[in-house]
Amino acid sequence: MQKDSKVYDGGIVPADRVGSVSEYYFSRKLKEVAELNAQGRGIISLGVGSPDLPPSEVTIEALRSHALRADEHGYQPYVGIPELREAYSAWYQTWYNVETDPKTEILPLIGSKEGILHISMAFLNPGDGVLVPNPGYPTYTSVSNLVGARIITYELKEEDGWYPDTDALEQAGLDGVKLMWVNYPHMPTGANASRALFERLVDFGRRNGIVIAHDNPYSFILNDHPLSILSVPGAKDVCIELNSLSKSHNMPGWRMAMLASNPRFVQWILRVKSNVDSGQFKPMQYAAVEALRAPRSWYESVNQVYRSRRAIAGEILRAIGCSFDERQSGMFLWGRLPEEASGSEAVADRILYEAGVFVTPGFIFGSCGERFIRLSLCCPVETLQEALGRVRKLMHGH
Repeated sequence: MQKDSKVYDGGIVPADRVGSVSEYYFSRKLKEVAELNAQGRGIISLGVGSPDLPPSEVTIEALRSHALRADEHGYQPYVGIPELREAYSAWYQTWYNVETDPKTEILPLIGSKEGILHISMAFLNPGDGVLVPNPGYPTYTSVSNLVGARIITYELKEEDGWYPDTDALEQAGLDGVKLMWVNYPHMPTGANASRALFERLVDFGRRNGIVIAHDNPYSFILNDHPLSILSVPGAKDVCIELNSLSKSHNMPGWRMAMLASNPRFVQWILRVKSNVDSGQFKPMQYAAVEALRAPRSWYESVNQVYRSRRAIAGEILRAIGCSFDERQSGMFLWGRLPEEASGSEAVADRILYEAGVFVTPGFIFGSCGERFIRLSLCCPVETLQEALGRVRKLMHGH
């Protein structure tokens, strides 16, 4: 039977939104890395921030014991089980000194990346303005494109501590702007927030009628003082905070995350979310409850590992000729390329093809990241040492 050429040879075209986004850089590049490894290259990946350490033992045991129960495999509430919302609320009280109502101000998510889409769909009509950081997490831009929003990038500069200039934004005009994405500790730069910054952002949002969406997955990694924007008085009126167990509790593949805000915002987002998913596996929710009860000593043990890794990552950056801020938080190290170096993609590709080490070029985070590269700390010390040797051999011939 002959195929309909009109259907199979270009007669069907995708929605316009498909053309507004491209394949995620890591999706494309990791396929290339896999091909190189298939050729026997043995590439060391310092690209993606996927924790290689396990969750706590009690977390895994909770998953196992609950998964053995016959009555815990059905559909679950869109808002999560009460025990999980209560655990998220208690976690915020303990570590951020933020009080939330677990019934109305907490919404579990299947990963915070999902939450970025749900928030955007709940607040942005086509053509509405959204403020997106440059450099910043690429998903803020791609999701904004998917919902047809008008993207207004705001530059973050090293000399300003990677903080937004809200005065400049107001002077430039904010007509039609409804949402602003912020993210501290910042990815990719590792810059940490200050109380004063969060106070300024809350004031900026309140005065201009802009929702401040704060993405906060890195606050426990190499950071002694986790901070939430919701700790600012009145923040819940205009702020939504996303948080995740992916980085803080070594659970990236579990897709356990949440958002917190005022009850009205939570309900609007729930309207979107409840039409997209059917809840989370109940044993995983109980396991997340145990993860959220981790004592300070557990977080400290994880950070001890990251500290040893970051010391070697710093040597790798120095071998490349990069400079970097020692005060960075999070599970990456962000380094400025030397003046004589070519662009970030060219440098990263040279290190990949000639040294067999995959590092992330800063350009993927926006034009303000062009002169930087990023290293992930999500691999063992021995692997980082091997990467250091390879880079030194490439850059210095020994």
